[in-house]
Amino acid sequence: METRTIVDDWVRLGSRTVATNGIELRVVEHGSGPPVVFCHGFPELGFSWRHQVFALADAGYRTLTPDMRGYGGSSRPERIEDYDMPTLCADLAGLLDAVGAQDAVFVGHDWGASVVWQFALMYPERVRAVAGLSVPATPRSKLPPLRIFRSRLGDDFYMVWFQEPGVADAVLASDVRRTLLLDGVVNLRDIADLPAEGAVPSWLSPAEADHYVDTFTATGFTGGLNYYRNLDRNWELSEHLAGATIDCPSLFVAGSADPVIAFTPLGRLAKILTDLRGTVILEGAGHWIQQERAAEVTAALLDFLRGLDA
Repeated sequence: METRTIVDDWVRLGSRTVATNGIELRVVEHGSGPPVVFCHGFPELGFSWRHQVFALADAGYRTLTPDMRGYGGSSRPERIEDYDMPTLCADLAGLLDAVGAQDAVFVGHDWGASVVWQFALMYPERVRAVAGLSVPATPRSKLPPLRIFRSRLGDDFYMVWFQEPGVADAVLASDVRRTLLLDGVVNLRDIADLPAEGAVPSWLSPAEADHYVDTFTATGFTGGLNYYRNLDRNWELSEHLAGATIDCPSLFVAGSADPVIAFTPLGRLAKILTDLRGTVILEGAGHWIQQERAAEVTAALLDFLRGLDA
């Protein structure tokens, strides 16, 4: 008897190619109702939102889930500067235009969270509400980010190590499965010392792990790494947003064991989010929370969405 997996269900949804901002995004659209756009992080795919997509569509929402620029079935431009924050945000504005939506609720995880926070600053009229997972909204720093990371966390800190084109790309692609099963913040020594085959976590089935491995084996990691290579460029380009606030309804969700919130404190959330409806910290959860703690993340999102009409 054939056993159907959530990978099969995801593939059956199909996808559409959306032309936006000079590239093409592969977008999975499911459900009908108020639009919700899901933005993934590194190294993930639109597939990373599978649990929330099915649940929100069942709850009466129109979900739009792209493979972000540089990932999966979407365009992967070669130039590093084609991955800066204004460009990524323009991709999302073009996505709304392409599907005929004036605005939407935006939900992002990891780099996707950084993108949706910035999108809410740059295109406030197109954001009904915004939710970020794992990476909090922060005010613009006084110094370039890489200078801060180097001084506080050293040259082995993963965001610093990612900067040299071709270096991390080759190491991460040398064993795709090992890379994708890494847990926590990494540096070069971490990867070199790890066994070739990492254990699949309990929240990821073998079929789901294979889906990620097959995709990144085909695409490599350079597109996603180029997001990191624009950290200082993004800082330079955001000078006009210094002191700006996000005034639409907002939500932040993270795991208590996520290393990201150890070096990105949550105390500054209220400085930039003027209508923060909730901060949900999932005890014991790590970084990949929309997959690791899918039911709890989905419940938090649905509570937030339903509260918009209350």
